[in-house]
Amino acid sequence: MDPIAAVTHPDPYPYYAELVAHRPLHRDEALGLWVAAGAEAVTAALTSELCRVRPPTEPVPRALLGSPAGEIFRHLVRMTDGDVHTRLKPGVAAKIASFDAARIAEHAARWARHLTEETSPAAHPDRLADFAFRLPVYVVASLLGLAPTALEQTAVSVGDFVRCLAPGGTPEQLERGATAAGQLGETFRALLGRASLDAAVANSVGYLSQAYEATAGLVGNTLVALGRHHDVRRRLVAERGLLVAVIREVVRHDPPVQNTRRFLAREGVVGGQTMREGDAILVVLAAANRDPAANPEPERFDPLRRERRAFTFGVGAHACPGEALATAIAHAGVQQLLDSGLAPERLVEHLAYRPSANTRIPLFAPPVETPP
Repeated sequence: MDPIAAVTHPDPYPYYAELVAHRPLHRDEALGLWVAAGAEAVTAALTSELCRVRPPTEPVPRALLGSPAGEIFRHLVRMTDGDVHTRLKPGVAAKIASFDAARIAEHAARWARHLTEETSPAAHPDRLADFAFRLPVYVVASLLGLAPTALEQTAVSVGDFVRCLAPGGTPEQLERGATAAGQLGETFRALLGRASLDAAVANSVGYLSQAYEATAGLVGNTLVALGRHHDVRRRLVAERGLLVAVIREVVRHDPPVQNTRRFLAREGVVGGQTMREGDAILVVLAAANRDPAANPEPERFDPLRRERRAFTFGVGAHACPGEALATAIAHAGVQQLLDSGLAPERLVEHLAYRPSANTRIPLFAPPVETPP
């Protein structure tokens, strides 16, 4: 097993603990990159002025060049560094901050009810992924001002767009993603009154694409936690307010985003290791969350944990400003699923993970019926 295969392993956390204890920052020659796993090493990689979010020689993935998907990617604040990032990041963060908590909760509860009625996940666990992926798109798109009638197609387009961004996408996925990117660009150009695809249009699409997998994984991993930790599930029946704390501990204990990458802009020292220009670092956020130096007794699932440190949403200049938004959407989604009669303890009996190199998103199969 390696840190990429670990993402979808049934239980990668003993492996992550071994990395933290013995190889907190090391060179993996088989993968051809550095691996930062310890909290100190992860912090160094995410805050070093030597590190970039994209290879300096390839700011846009080659497979996306010349397509609408590549044009959106080029403008995404989270995929830029330097002056462009410094100039645009405050506006992106301010837009998310403009969604007040009450408004987010209202939209999230509304669309969670709608999708529960439409998909009936309590009776059809295999439809939970559809619920979890569509929910953040419906909530964020409606907060941005899209009409309810546009949400279903927008969710389909966001899914196609996100799949084309993943390394190793098939020609069909790239083609579908390019078409979806064009549709999303047109949607937000019309909404924002823009004559062309600019940074505001691209980052409106970015709000949706960034929420899509991370929030779906947070919903699913929270259900897994409730299915496995029966004491927490029992407490939640009497203390509904505990669910927010449960989700925050899931962000640390079994995060939806397991890793990210950084690339050396020039030769230098990161975390005490001399690295060359162009070197890549796999930053294993999920391992750092389990570093005892950051969180004592890291393997213990404790919703009431004090001074919790979670690296899931990043640190430094590229820290994601959407943590509160994702948590609020996941809270509404999980609460609605529980209220609809969903039994998390049954879900974990039939569990797999969606293929991915960086996101941990559970897929729930329906129970296998024993023939009479």
